[in-house]
Amino acid sequence: MTSLHNLGQRICVMGPSNSGKSTLANAIGVRQRLPVVHLDVLFHEPHTDWKPRQDAEFLSLHHQAIEKDCWVMEGNYTRCITQRLARATGIILLDVSTVTSLIRYFRRTWFEHDRLGALEGGVDSIKWQMIRHIAISTPPNRRKYAEIFESINLPKLKLVTADAINHFYQVEGLGS
Repeated sequence: MTSLHNLGQRICVMGPSNSGKSTLANAIGVRQRLPVVHLDVLFHEPHTDWKPRQDAEFLSLHHQAIEKDCWVMEGNYTRCITQRLARATGIILLDVSTVTSLIRYFRRTWFEHDRLGALEGGVDSIKWQMIRHIAISTPPNRRKYAEIFESINLPKLKLVTADAINHFYQVEGLGS
């Protein structure tokens, strides 16, 4: 298994919605003393119900973030992944099941009101659009993420179960 140390100082964490990207990125950030960038926070306007920014504004914020010397960045946004991966030194792909993602979604909207990676001033709530996204859009996205992951010539790690993710946390001394 690739170690956290081998992933370097600019780490991308990818995977389906509600797979644990934000939680893992924050744990890595603390452990490795890296700033954490949540792409959802860059993409959406703060103090809204997840209203997207103008595309040019998001791409500008993304560019500013990837140009920094070190970071752990979580999220997918494949329209700008080429630039992100050109700067990355390592990648982690989370590929937990759709059922796990749905359970995590319900848990975060009902119980985790101060979760890391949440939109500033926003309130998570159950949305049919998000349930549909996780259940319907996720399978083709998984294939896309897997293809991207396989094509990358960087240190990389793929975690496909909650047990594998928990094992990684233990091995690397990450708080959970």
